[in-house]
Amino acid sequence: MTGFVNIEASMGGKWVEFLKELSPRLARVAIMYNPETAPHSYYLGPFEAAARSLGVEPMPSPVRGADNIEAVIRGLGEGSDAGLAVMPDTFTSTLSVYNLIISLVARHRVPVIYPYRYMAAAGGLLSYGTDNTDLFRRVPTYIDRVLKGAKPAELPVQLPTKFEFVVNLKTAHALDIDVPLKLRAFADEVIE
Repeated sequence: MTGFVNIEASMGGKWVEFLKELSPRLARVAIMYNPETAPHSYYLGPFEAAARSLGVEPMPSPVRGADNIEAVIRGLGEGSDAGLAVMPDTFTSTLSVYNLIISLVARHRVPVIYPYRYMAAAGGLLSYGTDNTDLFRRVPTYIDRVLKGAKPAELPVQLPTKFEFVVNLKTAHALDIDVPLKLRAFADEVIE
């Protein structure tokens, strides 16, 4: 077996770091995922370790539907010291779910980071995740090697090597969040 993987556990820690840089008063951070569809055990360890090292309370937040999502976000919105990371999974990546999350965090004024660029482009505040275009560009070389006789079992599984960070300043302005220059400078893309 061989192929390409589009997940990387260390992203869980980076989500917390970016949220803390955005909101220095961050004291609580939830990570939202559907336990039936998400690779949550993969991300939770690095997420919780990073949160604790930054003095932030990690809050694993499993959700299975709109009511759960709204309850988590409403709870985070009750204070000004909370943030949210959305874990990549087939549930949170559906258009209706991430649009619901985007609208609820806007209403409750919660800073959030998403795993995919297209979520920031749709109105999410921040995104940090694998650059899937880079992964797709690397696939033909493996296909070529297999077609030329290489045994798939002898080809190592390829991990992501390129990540992208996107800041949506339009959303930041709507949430009355001042994105630090350091984050804007680090971003691969700033949506204005």
